[in-house]
This record gives sequence, C-alpha cells and structure tokens, in this order.
Amino acid sequence: MSGSGSGKGKGKGGRGSGTKSQSKSSKAGLQFPVGRIGRYLKEKKYASRMGAGAPVYMAAVLEYLCAEILELAGNAARDNKKSRIIPRHITLAVKNDEELNKLLGNVTIASGGVLPNIHAVLLPKKASAGGKKGMSASQDY
Repeated sequence: MSGSGSGKGKGKGGRGSGTKSQSKSSKAGLQFPVGRIGRYLKEKKYASRMGAGAPVYMAAVLEYLCAEILELAGNAARDNKKSRIIPRHITLAVKNDEELNKLLGNVTIASGGVLPNIHAVLLPKKASAGGKKGMSASQDY
C-alpha cells in the first residue's frame, strides 16, 4: 500500500466523503421533479432512447406553464377581491390569454364556467332621437 493517507485509491477527489446528495431538480434550479418525470418517460416508452436533458427540459417547460397560469389566475382572483384561486379564476385566466387559450382550447375545467358574453343582437336597442317615444318601428300600423 502506498502512504497516501486516505486509503481511497487514486483520484476521484474524495467524491463520497461527507457531501450531501443533490437532486436533479435542485441542480437544474427547478421546483418540478426532474427524476420523476424522467422515470415516467422511461416507463411509458415514448422513445427507445432518451437523453439526460429531456426530463430537465420537460420539467422546465411544465414549470413555466404552471407559473404563467397561476400568475394570471392570481390576477383574476385579485380582480374578484378573493385571496384564493378557484377553478373559475383559472378558466378566466386561460380564456382571456390568447396563447393559453390556443393551447388549452379544447380543455374543460371542472366548475370553471364560461366567459361572460352577451351577443350584441340581444342587447336592448338605444333610444332613438326620433319623435316617437315608447313605440318601436315594428309596432307601427
């Protein structure tokens, strides 16, 4: 044996000594679980081979979409003087945003309702400046 002191062999820089393990999500600076997404991608066999960056990229995209929807839904909740986001706020956020509406156009959100919309034909007519009051043109005989 050589007298190097640590007895761990050559090189490797003492990799396993005292360092905490770091998750793939924290390495990538993400909140979404990179390892779990990678496991799901492997289990479902979407492709015969998968690169190491694929689950990181997918987790980043999903996290961005969630952050975008939550921000807009939070704004909708604040507009309605509420402190909690409910499905109605998510629906309003998605339908009022052009790009999210295109992405989630065919998605139904449970208890979300619909956008308030009254067709212009159904609205009451403006009072005309003519001499007749209270009589519409259709009731002239």
